[in-house]
Amino acid sequence: MGLSIEQALGVHPAALKLRAERTRILASNLANDSTPGYQARDIDFRASLRDAMNGAQQGLRFDSDRALYRVPNHPSQDGNTVELGVEQAEFAQNAVDFQTSLTFLNMKLKGLADAINGNA
Repeated sequence: MGLSIEQALGVHPAALKLRAERTRILASNLANDSTPGYQARDIDFRASLRDAMNGAQQGLRFDSDRALYRVPNHPSQDGNTVELGVEQAEFAQNAVDFQTSLTFLNMKLKGLADAINGNA
């Protein structure tokens, strides 16, 4: 019985796809910082990853309707819920988490390559 690439790489490809989608959502929030009535959105990364792993046979499909609205700490007069500091912090943390996932995936691929070449 052989090992599938999905089993070998584990959660990391799905995590990268979700991190990339979260980057897009957070960038949209930052771009609309001064748009009246804009509602900041985000995803629940853990729940989305858990759902992706439970339904792994279907592949990862992010449904943008599952993005949640962020509740502001200090609501603005114009109805915009983007808080620049919060969004920048979330964006930076997501970038670090993306890099971490990418590093883990690279380590997995290097390990597989070493095993295939008999270096392990």
